Amino acid sequence: MELVVAITLGVLTSTGVYLMLRARTFSVVLGLTLLSHGVNLFLFSMGRLTTASPAVIGLVENYTDPLPQALVLTAIVISFSMTAFVVVLALKAAVELRSDHVDGEDPNEDRQ
Repeated sequence: MELVVAITLGVLTSTGVYLMLRARTFSVVLGLTLLSHGVNLFLFSMGRLTTASPAVIGLVENYTDPLPQALVLTAIVISFSMTAFVVVLALKAAVELRSDHVDGEDPNEDRQ
């Protein structure tokens, strides 16, 4: 299970960084979303990967650490609000600049 989580974490992070380096706003938003999912998976895996262990302290002898789960829930809320803000900002920039390029310039402008 650790190998699958590590591979998924690597794929999410590398794809997110690759998309964030693109010059289009939709790619940047998608990259930020994938990178935030990678961070959430990393935080979740910090609490040890166990199966069939409850996150409630005191009921059983082997329990899962509830702190990473609380951190991930907080990070999910923050990432949703950040994604909504970035989408609105990208839409406003696309309407005002009439381009979805991140710096507002047409990359083919010099060729014309």
